[in-house]
Amino acid sequence: MKPSQFTTVIFCLTLILIATGCTDQKETSPKEAPIETASEQTTPTTTQDTITLSGQNLTIHFLDVGQGDSILLEIDGKSMLIDSGESDQGKVVTAYLQDQGISTLDYVVATHPHSDHIGGMNEILNNFQVEHFVDSGYPHTSKTYENMLTTIDQKSIPFQVAQAGQKIDFDPAVDIEVLNPAKTYSEDLNENSVVLKVTYGTTSFLLMGDAGLETEERIMKAGYNVDSDILKVGHHASRSGSGTSFISAVSPKVSVIEVGAGNDYGHPHAEILEKLQKASKVYRTDLDGTITVTTDGSTYTVTTEKTGTISSRNEAYTSTDSTTEESETPGSAKLTVYVSDLNLQDEWVRISNTGSSPVSLNGWKIEDEGNKHTYTFQPYTLNAGSTVTVFTGKGINSATEFYWQLDNPVWNNDGDAAYLYDNSGKLISKLES
Repeated sequence: MKPSQFTTVIFCLTLILIATGCTDQKETSPKEAPIETASEQTTPTTTQDTITLSGQNLTIHFLDVGQGDSILLEIDGKSMLIDSGESDQGKVVTAYLQDQGISTLDYVVATHPHSDHIGGMNEILNNFQVEHFVDSGYPHTSKTYENMLTTIDQKSIPFQVAQAGQKIDFDPAVDIEVLNPAKTYSEDLNENSVVLKVTYGTTSFLLMGDAGLETEERIMKAGYNVDSDILKVGHHASRSGSGTSFISAVSPKVSVIEVGAGNDYGHPHAEILEKLQKASKVYRTDLDGTITVTTDGSTYTVTTEKTGTISSRNEAYTSTDSTTEESETPGSAKLTVYVSDLNLQDEWVRISNTGSSPVSLNGWKIEDEGNKHTYTFQPYTLNAGSTVTVFTGKGINSATEFYWQLDNPVWNNDGDAAYLYDNSGKLISKLES
């Protein structure tokens, strides 16, 4: 999505909010100066040795809001909401927060003004007491963004513009550092996303919003320590981000992708998914539902809405030993099976299993866009680390190649998508080509 041109109305409204809703950075009260700026050019933080654990668990919820983002942080009675999904997800997020017993949000962060991140904000602002609102500061001409700012102004919610080098004073035991946006904004809204590194004890999270390659390169060049245990993947695992050098620098043990099932963008893109799976254990809201990570500062546990507690890590864990350290519940191995390639001209689709366990594909189905053609797997097990290719035409099946036995082509050479469903009819993976 390309950013719209500024309008005088929105720009002025933003200035009004900053002037009337923002707190004075020079005041000393934490409530009135929640974002700390050490200097005009803050030196990137490389350690958090001064952080003292509170004896409480930090819990971060990656909410399933379809094709959008929403993240909830909780510790010791405090809460922070980052993004709110599309407008139709506002009630979903509200209900989830209320289920957690939340009535006041200490912080609300809007990473950037795209509707899949702030669409539900008015619902949040009208249903919870919000102590502080943090924004990227990059105005947008959409009605959604204008309505959000208007509500903030009407409710006199303290408004802060985030900038790289600042700290968010959420809880004394939790270090939250702003790595983006930079002082000079990009022309791409996504690249102005608020990027946060959250550290509690020795456990760290990197929350990328929709930031892509441009931001990744800038953050690394600035010298920030991006090494993190849990990565919230930027821009729904689009190929616009998650560069090889950046993923190497982050070296995540767990990667979380917030993405909607069967979305129109083909997210997550296959090459990015493959890259992340080689580096880390990948969780996806379209497959796993809401994903929750709970940490005491030294160990952490990942729990998913659809499969329960499926992995637990400690400080000694590294991504290279995921096949031996990982604990999975029955059936969870299928989350590692996906459509890895689709060749429209040569008429074949490839399914890969990047997990550590074999998966039975008996009764699984492959369908094209519009469900005009369906291939159903007969009794077959796809071994860990293996692939199987399904060809449209006629031939003799083998251990790694199956044939649809059709006379006519299936895939549209002008563009098509392959959908993979399990034997219960649940969409497991989609790849556009």
